[in-house]
Amino acid sequence: MTMGQAREVLDKLTDTAVDRHDVDAAAALYTDDAVLMTPDAGTVRGRDKIAEYWHQFIDAFPDGHYETVAKLESDGRAVDEGYFIGTNTEAMTTPSGERIEATGKQVKLRSCDIAAVEDGRITEHHVYFDESDFMRQMGLSG
Repeated sequence: MTMGQAREVLDKLTDTAVDRHDVDAAAALYTDDAVLMTPDAGTVRGRDKIAEYWHQFIDAFPDGHYETVAKLESDGRAVDEGYFIGTNTEAMTTPSGERIEATGKQVKLRSCDIAAVEDGRITEHHVYFDESDFMRQMGLSG
C-alpha cells in the first residue's frame, strides 16, 4: 500500500514538532491561513498563531514524544491516534494566558489528530484530547 501525501505530512509534523521539538520547522507544514481546532484554545487561525499554540505546549515538555496506536488516511486526510508522553519540566502558558509553573509530573495523554492536506501543506488540523485528564495528570485538579 502506498502512503499518500496527507499521511506523509502528518507523520512529518509529529516527528518535527513532538519528537524533535522543532515547532518552527513544523509550522512550515501549515498553509499561511491554516486552521487548528483544539479542545483548550478553540479555533486557532494562521500559521503564526498555530506555532504559538504548539510552543506553549511542546516547550513545557522537553522530553515529550508521541506513541502511535493507529494511523489512517483517506481522501486527503490523515488520522493519528496515540499518546503524547512527557514530563513537565518547564513553565507553560495556557491558551487563556495563565502561566503554570513546571509541575515535574509525567503525563500520558491520549489524543487523536485529523489533518487535511492540500499541495503538501496542512490546511485544517483537528486535535482531540481530554483536557480534564491532562490537568489531573499535571496535579492541577482533583
